[in-house]
Amino acid sequence: MKNFADLTEREVLAVAISSEEEDSRIYMTFAEDLAARYPDSAKVFEEMAEEERGHRHRLLELYEKRFGTHLPPIRREDVKGFLRRRPIWLTKNLPLDTIRKEAETMELQAEQFYIKAAEQAEDVGVRRLLGDLAEEEKGHEKLAIKLTGEILKPDVRAEEDRTRRRMFVLQYVQPGLAGLMDGSVSTLAPLFAAAFATHQNWQTFLVGLAASIGAGISMGFAEALSDDGSLTGRGSPWLRGLTCGLMTTLGGIGHTLPYLVPDSWPNAFWIATVIACIIVFFELWAIAFIRARYMDTPFLQAVFQIVLGGVIVLAVGILIGTA
Repeated sequence: MKNFADLTEREVLAVAISSEEEDSRIYMTFAEDLAARYPDSAKVFEEMAEEERGHRHRLLELYEKRFGTHLPPIRREDVKGFLRRRPIWLTKNLPLDTIRKEAETMELQAEQFYIKAAEQAEDVGVRRLLGDLAEEEKGHEKLAIKLTGEILKPDVRAEEDRTRRRMFVLQYVQPGLAGLMDGSVSTLAPLFAAAFATHQNWQTFLVGLAASIGAGISMGFAEALSDDGSLTGRGSPWLRGLTCGLMTTLGGIGHTLPYLVPDSWPNAFWIATVIACIIVFFELWAIAFIRARYMDTPFLQAVFQIVLGGVIVLAVGILIGTA
């Protein structure tokens, strides 16, 4: 990689031309990705892509006057100091706010590049153009605000807020809730079966820990491999899998921890079991609340489904343990 100070004027212009072309293509990719989810915000990025194409055209005209039609094969990735753009396939299905922040970072980098390039340029015409472009890149944030204000009317913003909420539910709440439900409910039977079969807290804790971690790993992989998010818009499969796996483990660990009460304590088993039952009660109500809050399930229906199911699984575990 070359140091920026070692670039010739020709190489500086070549880097600027290739950068503007790449940024324009990135903005158009953002626009295409957002078109189905946020069509009005997609127009903002289309406008920004057009601005970048205009910059490239002005740079190319100046380059051809100074150095001819041949561009040396140098890109910003070949110059020290540039932050690397994330591969474009990793930008698919990003939240809208994340894409906007990515664009802000791109504009800030472009501004800093033109400021340094203008300071280094010896030709008056090159210095003038690079300085102008630095000012225009600095104003792109204002342009984005202006475009957002013109294109995103209040009713459009409200619709995009609803879409953003749906995406949040799909990408985070749904896999997290599925994991929490599975971890909280499915581990009840083995945990309480072990508890009432052995009346030993430490052995019960080991069974609960193993069931929680095992369920977390299983649910995490199942969620990650269920779909890649390309058609459903549910985001990164590994992020969903991690969310689901962690919440599954958390759901099981909650009512497992009380069995860390030392067996040497008087009535240690019953103390741990009562605490575990109280935690189970709050876990099931929390799940019912989340379902009602984010999944549009009537609260009483959610309570009936989750609490009744949890009580049945808990009873099954106790019956098996005491058999």
